[in-house]
Amino acid sequence: MGNMLQGWDNATIAGAVLYIKKEFHLETQPTIEGLIVSMSLIGATVITTFSGSVSDAIGRRPMLIISSLFYFMSGLVMFWSPSVYVLLVARLLDGFGIGLAVTLVPLYISETAPSDIRGLLNTFPQFTGCVGMFLAYTMVFFMSLQSSASWRMMLGVLSLPSIAYFILAVFYLPESPRWLVSKGKMDEAKHVLQLLRGKEDVSGEMALLVEGLEVGGETSVEEYEINADNELSEDHVREKDEIKLYGAEEGQSWVAKPVRGQSSLVLASRQGSVAAHMMDPMVTLFGSVHEKQNEMGSMRSMIFPTFGSMFQGDQQQKPDNWDVESNHEKGNLSEDETDDNNLKSPLISPNARQPGETTSAMGIGGGWQLAYRKSEDGKNAGGLKRIYLHQETGAESRRGSVASLLVPGPVTGDGDVVRASALVSRSVLCLDGAMGQNPIQSGAIKPPPSSKTGTSWSDLAEPGIKQALIVGVGIQILQQFSGINGVLYYTPQILEQAGVGILLANMGIGSESASFLISGVTTLLMLPSIGVAMKLIDLAGRRMLLLATLPVLLASLIVLVLSNTIPMDSVVHAVISTVSVVVYFCTFVMGFGPIPNTLCSEIFPTRVRGLCIAICALTFWVGDIIVTYTLPVLLTTIGLAGAFGIYAVVCTISWFFVYFKVPETKGMPLEVITEFFAMGAANKKAN
Repeated sequence: MGNMLQGWDNATIAGAVLYIKKEFHLETQPTIEGLIVSMSLIGATVITTFSGSVSDAIGRRPMLIISSLFYFMSGLVMFWSPSVYVLLVARLLDGFGIGLAVTLVPLYISETAPSDIRGLLNTFPQFTGCVGMFLAYTMVFFMSLQSSASWRMMLGVLSLPSIAYFILAVFYLPESPRWLVSKGKMDEAKHVLQLLRGKEDVSGEMALLVEGLEVGGETSVEEYEINADNELSEDHVREKDEIKLYGAEEGQSWVAKPVRGQSSLVLASRQGSVAAHMMDPMVTLFGSVHEKQNEMGSMRSMIFPTFGSMFQGDQQQKPDNWDVESNHEKGNLSEDETDDNNLKSPLISPNARQPGETTSAMGIGGGWQLAYRKSEDGKNAGGLKRIYLHQETGAESRRGSVASLLVPGPVTGDGDVVRASALVSRSVLCLDGAMGQNPIQSGAIKPPPSSKTGTSWSDLAEPGIKQALIVGVGIQILQQFSGINGVLYYTPQILEQAGVGILLANMGIGSESASFLISGVTTLLMLPSIGVAMKLIDLAGRRMLLLATLPVLLASLIVLVLSNTIPMDSVVHAVISTVSVVVYFCTFVMGFGPIPNTLCSEIFPTRVRGLCIAICALTFWVGDIIVTYTLPVLLTTIGLAGAFGIYAVVCTISWFFVYFKVPETKGMPLEVITEFFAMGAANKKAN
């Protein structure tokens, strides 16, 4: 709803500004005209400067409710506006609503969506935004056919759908579970996850959310050979470096043995052409995961499919005291430990068999597993090591998946081996009062120190966060300077200058009404394109969509430049210009439209996600203001050809930036993504 109203506003102001100019005699004052359009962008920029930190403090849901209220108030004031100055105030309020929606909607979706459909759900706001634009252009077109069109009515109608936005946000929307965990509200976070996932057992994801509060230290990439657990066989001899993994159901267990040498994940990331070696090492590290994923097929079914994945039902058996509520009922926790204001909760409770070797594994989506084992080395002895596992392929993986190792019956030997790469780091979970055979289950888990100190600007100096900011800010700058928002705001004037009125003049439709009609049809054509993007973003991936659509975007801009440079018949010129603009829009919404916001909502750790997304959004709005305010000047000085020539150069730069700097994040849990950024930045610094 928030993005639909943004699309509605983009379309209505593009049409209404033509009538506003006439009523207030702004034909000779292009500065005021540009200010009317860009005032909402100024408002969005102002509120974005603190929206991230405020949302980290009070939550995502209250900020979305406030956004709906700003939309409602701005619509009423625009409907009343007796002067240009009142209209500017109304546009400022409108910008407040837009800024909150654009900043927090992708953040909220990424924090609530399962990893395998996170891209699709983050693309859906682009779809609803285009629906809002189409409906608004349709309304503006029919109103323009009247003898006296009312721009106040065009803008004031915004208040009506904002009521639906408010009702849905208040009565339907739950709070982000990741934000709840960051504030220690474990019971409420568990309830929200159960609601969102439609099942009772969410222990694996709850553990993952706690881990996401802080990136683990000293991350290393290791490789394990995982075999069936033959501990009960008579001839079993336990090896020193064996690690035991436990399934969700009683009796399910595996044995993992570290493989000497470098992980195939690291080796794959170091292979490739000369161009590949010029990439950021972090990009090749991410890419190595997805190359192996493509070899295996579907990630969801490949690794530990019966391990309590978030995609499975409630048939799994859990120990009775796996969470806060059951431990409190059995008297295992004190009142202080069950307080909803802290994170002391035994989230991890596998059935241990040997002290010091217990690992609990939980499916966290996207083919990844979260496992734990007690550290026995050096100064970290007694602490926890967390392991993000991802299955490998090759000659060593003789059966194809760990599921095959669960078949009942005697163990056949050492041939049934599955190889898995592992990101191993210090867990942020702290054990307090650990005792007994199972130190993980008996200890009370405390939050990491960062959850108590809150977010600070110094956190942005961490190498992984700095690297993510370079990607996020860079792609937002390039997106805006590809010219899309300027084209959207001024589409009627652009098409009118291109001579589109000639196409509909014989139908008795004036040039202004014709431009609105063409804009509406263009927006309608965007919808199937966004549908394609929604289908492909979680299959082909974010990076591949960008690399595939940017050349088409560039080609459409070049054709638009040539059509406005080479002398040709007016009708031919109008047709080529219109087709070029349509291709530009449709290509943009398949890639460069939704993907930057999607990426920015995925690549930052939970504790700084709100602040970092606010920085990226601030970059978005500053670029939007510059492009929107300068486009009228560009059109009057260098014309369409010059303006779109500049945008074509930016698209070329964008392709190289994506190729060398932007990693692929499809299907990966947010916490694994941030772990990769931290590890990639550390390795880059070391090299």
